[in-house]
Amino acid sequence: MTEAVMMDELTWPEYQERVRNGIPVFLVVGSTEQHGPHLPLGTDVFQGLAIARAAAERTGGIVAPSLAYGYKSQPKSGGGESFAGTTSLDAQTLLLQVRDVLRALLRHGNRRLVLIDGHYENAAFIAEGIDLALRENGSSGARILVFHWWELISQSTIHTIFEGNFPGWALEHAAVVETSLMAAVNPTLVHWDRLVDDRPERRVPYEIFPSPPDVIPRSGVLSPARRASADHGRRILIEVVEDVVKAMQAEFSL
Repeated sequence: MTEAVMMDELTWPEYQERVRNGIPVFLVVGSTEQHGPHLPLGTDVFQGLAIARAAAERTGGIVAPSLAYGYKSQPKSGGGESFAGTTSLDAQTLLLQVRDVLRALLRHGNRRLVLIDGHYENAAFIAEGIDLALRENGSSGARILVFHWWELISQSTIHTIFEGNFPGWALEHAAVVETSLMAAVNPTLVHWDRLVDDRPERRVPYEIFPSPPDVIPRSGVLSPARRASADHGRRILIEVVEDVVKAMQAEFSL
């Protein structure tokens, strides 16, 4: 019988036995955030889970329940906080959630932890939460890897997908890469008929508080997604998972 990959599907004795065997544990930190009219609010979690689950199956690991709320959506990378459904955390709340979950996983005896970040704005607060958890845990011998999965996509894949017109990761919100990956991992949740060709009316190299409406597209899509496809998504998924597994093999001596 195939062993369960999801932590919340295990009984506590099953989980304890797996931990004693030194398996890696994955934690996805995502968000609940608008992704245009064509993608679901859970996009960041769904994508992170697909990557974590595939890597766990390859490495004998398990996937802990996700943190489904992230740091506040920023206007120039996520459309901001004004959209219905976008439900965010203050910085202190997020970093303490990360700290508390990691603290518990370390207390259980886990020493190989992998965090998959699914939300552009989370990075600094994930790092702070990890730092606090490790400071409290002392010299346990634990090692924690963090992947902002979009950073694992090769330049050759970016060039192929964008044909030399890559807008940068901040503007890729709800656009080609996220639409493609969702089409590969949760195709029934992609509404191709609602896809819009949108972008901000005005782009400025500084922040404005509160954000004026002309720097945020009404659709929430920050770049056109017309090049998106499930084939691109499958290529991205394979590439990202392969890089995660290789890093785990190197850093965890698997």
